[in-house]
Amino acid sequence: MTSKVAHYSIAGVSGDKPKGKPPMNPRPSSSIILLSPTNQVLLVHRVKTSSAFASAHVFPGGNLSEFHDGAVPPPDDPARHQDGRPYRLGAVRETFEETGVLLARGADGGLLSLPAAERDAARKRIYANEISFEEWLKSVGGEPDLENLHPFTRWITPPATPKRFTTQMYLYMLPLSGLESTSHATSDITAAASQAEAVLPTPDGTEITTSVFEDASTWLARQKRGEVILFPPQAFLLTLVSQHCTEPAPTGSSETAAAQHYEAQRRGLLEFLYKTPTATHPKALKQATSQISWADKVISPVTALVLPDGRAVLSLERPGPELKGTGRGGDWERVVLVRFAKGTATEVEVRDREEVFAEQRHTERSEKEKEAKL
Repeated sequence: MTSKVAHYSIAGVSGDKPKGKPPMNPRPSSSIILLSPTNQVLLVHRVKTSSAFASAHVFPGGNLSEFHDGAVPPPDDPARHQDGRPYRLGAVRETFEETGVLLARGADGGLLSLPAAERDAARKRIYANEISFEEWLKSVGGEPDLENLHPFTRWITPPATPKRFTTQMYLYMLPLSGLESTSHATSDITAAASQAEAVLPTPDGTEITTSVFEDASTWLARQKRGEVILFPPQAFLLTLVSQHCTEPAPTGSSETAAAQHYEAQRRGLLEFLYKTPTATHPKALKQATSQISWADKVISPVTALVLPDGRAVLSLERPGPELKGTGRGGDWERVVLVRFAKGTATEVEVRDREEVFAEQRHTERSEKEKEAKL
C-alpha cells in the first residue's frame, strides 16, 4: 500500500551525515502546487498523529508507487532525481487519492467529469492497489493530464535526516472560467474553496483532515501568526507564488475581466518559472545556480548558521550528495530561517541571503565591541 508521508521533511536538518552511518537513499515522491481558478493555492492539513508533518499544511502529493506510476532509475543513478513520467503520474494519482481532484482529460479534451460517488469508490480501490490508476482512468475514458504539470523545483532531504525523499514539485493551474463545462471534481473543489474549511475524505479517513484554497500570501500570514504549520519547502514556494499571484480581481469585475486578471498573473508566474538568470543580487548573479531555471532547480537545505534567537539559517544552493558534481543546484540568493523543535517547524521566514549574513556580522562585531569595553 502506498505510503502517504512523503511530502518532504527537513526537521533537524544538517549539512553532515550521521557519523558511522551512510545516508538513507531518498525515496521518490512528488507534489502539486494546485492553483484554483482565482489563483489560490490548495494545501491539505495532516492530522496531529501523523508520522510525518504532524498537524502541518502541505501540498497534495506523496510517495511514488511502481505498481501505479512505473519504475524510476536506481538510487545510484542521477536520473532518479529528474522530472519524468513516473513523477508526473504519481503527483496526479496522489492528488486524486488525497483530495478527490482528478487532473485527467476526457474525450472532449476537458477535465474528466465523473460523479462524486464513482470517484470516491475509485480512490479506495486505487489506494488498496486493487486496480492501477491508469487502468482505471482508461476504463472511464480518461487520461492523466501530465502535459499541464510544470516542474517547480525538486527538494532532496539532507543526508542527516532519518527519512529522506527526492520530491519533484509541480505547478498545475485549474481552468480559469467555464467551470460548468469542466469536471465535476473541479466544481466540487472550487465550491469547497469558497468555504472556510472543506473536509475532504481520504482513503483511510485519518491522515488528511481538511483541504483548503487560500491566497499564497494568506497562507504565509497564517503561518506567521502561528495558526498553521508550514515546513520550509512549502513556505519557500508559497513565497515565490505570492510574488506573482498578488491580489484578487477588482470587485465587480466581469467574468471576462476577472479571467484576464488571473491569466496575466499566470503568465508572469510561468515566465518566472522558466527564465534565467534567476537572481538579481550582483553576488548571486556570479553563482552558477543563477543560470538554472526554477523549473530545474534542485534544493537540499543545509544549516549555514544558527542565529542568536535559536533559529537555523538554511542555505539552499546545494543539490545534495546524490547530485554532487552534476552541475545541478538550487538558489544562492535566498535563505530560509526556521526554528525546529519536537519534529515541527515554526517561525519560518524566507530572506535575502546577503541581508541575513550582514546582520549576523553586525551582531558579532557589536558583541566583540561590548566584550572589549569590559
